[in-house]
Amino acid sequence: MKARSARRAATAATAAAVLCLTAACGGASSGDAAADDQAAKEKPAVSSAGGESVRSTGETLSEGELKRVALASGDVPGFAVAPTAGGGETGSERAEQPECQALADVINGAPEPSPSATVLRTLMDESEEGRDDQTVVTEILTSYPRATGAAQVLRGVSKAVGACAGGFRTTGGDGPSTYTRVERLPAPKAGQEALAYQVTGSFEGTKVPLVFQLVRSGSTVVIFYAANFVDAGTPEIPARLATAQAAKLP
Repeated sequence: MKARSARRAATAATAAAVLCLTAACGGASSGDAAADDQAAKEKPAVSSAGGESVRSTGETLSEGELKRVALASGDVPGFAVAPTAGGGETGSERAEQPECQALADVINGAPEPSPSATVLRTLMDESEEGRDDQTVVTEILTSYPRATGAAQVLRGVSKAVGACAGGFRTTGGDGPSTYTRVERLPAPKAGQEALAYQVTGSFEGTKVPLVFQLVRSGSTVVIFYAANFVDAGTPEIPARLATAQAAKLP
């Protein structure tokens, strides 16, 4: 995946809503990190094939449980992981074409139906530190009261990918945004079901590819997001990220 560093990405926030395109997304504030560390200590985890996980009722994970199963530094060799500072904010883009709203919802960082809990992480390739094309991936980990709600997210997005292949426009946020193309990509082989797609945006006349991966495991949905503000090439989200995260889910 090729993406600007968090600081340079801030200049493109108006082109692609929130989803970690602001300077705050480059890492965690000390308060965020401390809160997450405390949450991880509140309840012991049990071992799973992919590392540490938590006991689950099979229905839904709380925010604290999501924090404990979210990817952490060391889970994927070479990737540093940090809580996303300012991660509680979501965008407000509304698609002019109703059939494309599911895509706008993901761009906003607010998939529908609304999850009962959400945790965000920023994943960075340490070997590319300091480069303009450093691999920076945003992870949005969400839980739903039932697996049917989680499955509905993927169904809605998958349907929108097909219906909006020719692009769509949105209003709201910092003004109108134009997305010229939507195309399905090979999905990661993880979880119970998964999909991947690219949305090509336009920022000041420059193509900005945005790539999304959605993975469902029971009532949990993981969204991975990456953007390329450097050369308009399709960003690459390493498959091992989805595999590692799916393995940690109960």
